[in-house]
Amino acid sequence: MKGLEKYGLIILLTTIMACKSEKNSEQSLEVEVYETSQKGNKLTRISDFPESKDSLVIQLKPEKELQTISGFGGAFTESSAYLLNKLSKKQRDTILKAYFSKDGANYSLTRTHMNSCDFSLSNYSYASVEDDMKLEHFNIDEDRDDLIPMIKDAMAFSEDGFKIFASPWTAPPWMKDNKEWVGGKLLPEYYDTWALFFSKYADAYREEGIDLWGFTVENEPLGNGNNWESMHFTPKEMTDFVEFHLGPKLEEDGKGELVILGYDQNREHLNEWVDEMFRDDNSSKYFDGTAIHWYASTYEVFPDALQYAHNKAPDKYLIEAEGCIDAQVPVWQDDAWYWKKEATDWGYDWAPEEDKHLHPKYSPVNRYARDIIGCLNNWVDGWVDWNMVLDKQGGPNWFKNWCIAPVIVDPDSDEVYFTPLYYTMAHFSKYMRPGAKVMEVDTPDIEKFMVTAATNPDNSIAVVIFNEEPVARDYTLVLNGKSVNLHIDGQAIQSIVIPSSSE
Repeated sequence: MKGLEKYGLIILLTTIMACKSEKNSEQSLEVEVYETSQKGNKLTRISDFPESKDSLVIQLKPEKELQTISGFGGAFTESSAYLLNKLSKKQRDTILKAYFSKDGANYSLTRTHMNSCDFSLSNYSYASVEDDMKLEHFNIDEDRDDLIPMIKDAMAFSEDGFKIFASPWTAPPWMKDNKEWVGGKLLPEYYDTWALFFSKYADAYREEGIDLWGFTVENEPLGNGNNWESMHFTPKEMTDFVEFHLGPKLEEDGKGELVILGYDQNREHLNEWVDEMFRDDNSSKYFDGTAIHWYASTYEVFPDALQYAHNKAPDKYLIEAEGCIDAQVPVWQDDAWYWKKEATDWGYDWAPEEDKHLHPKYSPVNRYARDIIGCLNNWVDGWVDWNMVLDKQGGPNWFKNWCIAPVIVDPDSDEVYFTPLYYTMAHFSKYMRPGAKVMEVDTPDIEKFMVTAATNPDNSIAVVIFNEEPVARDYTLVLNGKSVNLHIDGQAIQSIVIPSSSE
C-alpha cells in the first residue's frame, strides 16, 4: 500500500472510532451511586462496578408520573427529646444534624404527639382542669423542657425546612365516657371543646415559632389493646367529628390551611375507613388525606388496600404516619443483627392464630426498605418513622412498651449508635425530596429485588433499589435511550442519583 493511501486509511479509521466513542459517550447515563449493605457500607458512594453479565434491565419512565412526594422523616416524642437533653451538646447536635441537615438525612416530614403518649415519661394533658369547656386553662407547659427545644433545634439545622403534623393519643380523661387515659370514647358534649383544643394547640405552637402543617384526628382509633393512652372512634364517629366540629372550627379560626388526616392505624381496615371519610362532598371537603401504620404485618404491604384508598380519593394525601421495630429491645453496637431475621414484633406472640403468618421473624432493615418501596409503588406519598432517638432499653416509655429507633443512645456514657435503620431511612429522605414525582418503572420480575424512582423538583432523578437476597446482582439502568451498567451487592440498598444534565 502506498504511503499516502495508508495514511488516508489511518485517518479514516481514527475518525470512525472517534465517532463511535462519541456516540457511546452520548448514550452513557451519568449517575452517582450510594450504598448501604450488610457487608458494611453506610450510605457509601461507590463508583467501581464489576463487568456486567446477565444484567437485569430497569427501565425508568419519568413521562408516566404518579403521586407527588410529601416527604420522609420521623417523630418528635417526649422520650426522644428527654434523651437528647441528657447528652452532651456535641452529641445532641450530632444527632440533630444527622437527621435534619443537608449533609445528613435531611428529614422533610415529621410528627409529634398532642398530650402524652406511651413514649412520654408520664400521663399528661394540656387541658388538665376538669369541665373547662372553653379551655381557658389550656397550656403547653409540659412541652417546654424537652419537646419544643428539640423541634426548634431541628429547625435550626434544617436548611430546607420540614413539615410537622400532630396527633393526639387521647383527650383528657374528663372528656371521655370512661374517665380514663386508656380506652373509652369522647363524649358528644365535648366534641366542640375537643375541636377547640386542636385550634389552641396550633396557636400555642405558633407562639413558640413552630408552624404546624396539620393533624391526624386520632392515633389508632381502633385502640391498642387497652395498654397506653388511647381513645376510640368508629369510622362514622370520626367523620362526623371532622365534618361537623373540627373542620368548621379550624376554618372559623382562620386555620383552614391546616391539613387533616383521618384514620391513622393499620392498613387491613383501610377500605372501610376511606369509604366513610370520603362519603360525600362535605366530608371530603375537610379530610385532606389518610394516615396509616404498618403494624398489621412484618412483611405485607397490603397493596390492594393502598390502591383502593388512592382510587377512593385520588387527589388526597396517603401518608404512612408511624412505623417502627416494635416490642423489641434494641441491639447495641451490632450492625449485623439489623440485617438478620431475628426480630419479633407484637404479633409474633399476640396476634390471633389466623394472623400469625403475617408476623414471622424478620430483618429490621428488610422491613423498612420493603415497606417504604412498596408504599411508594402503591400511591403512598409520605413515610414517617416513629421515635428518632431511644435508649438501650428501647425507652423511656411509661408503659414499658420497648421499641427500636434508628438512633440509640447511652446517656450515662454519652454514646450514640447510628443503627443501619438510620441509613435505610436516609436513602429515601436525602435523595427523594418534597414535590418529587414518583414515576412508573419497568423492573425484572424477581420477588426480592425492589425498585422505586422519582423525579425531584430540580429535575434530578432518584432511584432506590433494595436487593433482599444474599446474591449480588448486575443491572442496567435505562433512561430515555441512555443506559449505565451497575452492580448491587447481596442484602444491600442503593440510591442512584441521575443529575438533570444527564437525562
